[in-house]
Amino acid sequence: MNDDFGDLCERFRAWLILDRGLAGTSIDAYLADLRDYDAWAARAGIAAAAADRGQLTEYLESLQERNLVTATLARRLVTLRLFWRWMTQEKLIPADVTAVMDSPRLWRLLPDHLSPAEVDKLLASFDDTQVLGLRNHLAVELMFSCGLRVTELCTLRLDGIDFRRAFLRVSGKGSKERMVPFGRTAEKLLRRYLEESRPVLDVHGAPELILSKSGKILTRARVWAFLQDSAIAAGLGKHLHPHMLRHSFASALLARGADLRVIQELLGHADIATTQIYTHVDASRLQAIHKQFHPRA
Repeated sequence: MNDDFGDLCERFRAWLILDRGLAGTSIDAYLADLRDYDAWAARAGIAAAAADRGQLTEYLESLQERNLVTATLARRLVTLRLFWRWMTQEKLIPADVTAVMDSPRLWRLLPDHLSPAEVDKLLASFDDTQVLGLRNHLAVELMFSCGLRVTELCTLRLDGIDFRRAFLRVSGKGSKERMVPFGRTAEKLLRRYLEESRPVLDVHGAPELILSKSGKILTRARVWAFLQDSAIAAGLGKHLHPHMLRHSFASALLARGADLRVIQELLGHADIATTQIYTHVDASRLQAIHKQFHPRA
């Protein structure tokens, strides 16, 4: 990292700690993203902090060529947006070139999600007559209907279920807790799982809600594995990963008119910039609103 950009990154780190109050792991991820970007800028002969919107888009496209998953691409965009916003606030640059990064080339990169019909196919692929089939069905339902990260799913606790108010207590990044509502479909599956599957799996008295075959906490790797199997069984033909269900949750809410700040709260995003990666997914709805309400549409 060149010295000038390195100094900026250290000032940015201090801002993330003091002003944003972010967890150390999140800060490390942001700084790692900026180091990667700076290395690319050096190879491209670009002054890292002075790049324009087109050059930043080229950087994101270069990441796709490296076969990085869409969740990583999305986070890199969030990092760049947050860094450029900070530089603008500090009056280090005259304008934030990332404020409107909405080119079609860029949005083809971010983020993968399932349509409601594809989600229905996926959820219909599970055999609820089997102990593990019901468990897996519930896990996927919760990731989609509650927008959970896979780690959040695996660490859900029995004492975090509030059936009276239909909420789950979720432990998110940086050990920050949030309350997430669940719907009638998820409630039915939850009650069935607690009555039929979990008593069979619970051989150690574990506090977690979703248990492995051996009665221990379910691992991220196991969730990835049965999600891949279910995608094949559903005939989706996609490389399905758990974060796609979170993307699908956000996309479904946005498509039905949910406020972006509400989606931010439900997802547990510390910054609205992270949530804004989803705003590209429903261009048809935005066009319809424009046509309906704008006098010159």
